[in-house]
Amino acid sequence: METFERLEVWQKSKDLAIQLCRSLSNCRDYGLRDQAQRAAVSIPSNIAEGMERNTKPEYRNFLGIAKGSAGELRTQLLILVELGHISPDLFQELHQEAQRISKMLHGLIRSMR
Repeated sequence: METFERLEVWQKSKDLAIQLCRSLSNCRDYGLRDQAQRAAVSIPSNIAEGMERNTKPEYRNFLGIAKGSAGELRTQLLILVELGHISPDLFQELHQEAQRISKMLHGLIRSMR
């Protein structure tokens, strides 16, 4: 039986959320920090919740929500780097990973049609 923990996209998104949370631990812009962390954590959480629902339409819907959160996170990363809360190098790394995850989610959603 397939579990969400075995999905590469879940593993990558969980790792991205952890890396972001650690990177923002000293950020004093609490509202932006919390919003970015919530978006990051939302990605693997929605993948897991959708898979646990055991119906294809619900799973696909939650994957779409996760993909939306990846877009939200990319936007917040742009704001974080422009405000100087994260370095350009960290931005590049996190933004590229969020894009990869979004593409993986897109492919997974398309495969379910």
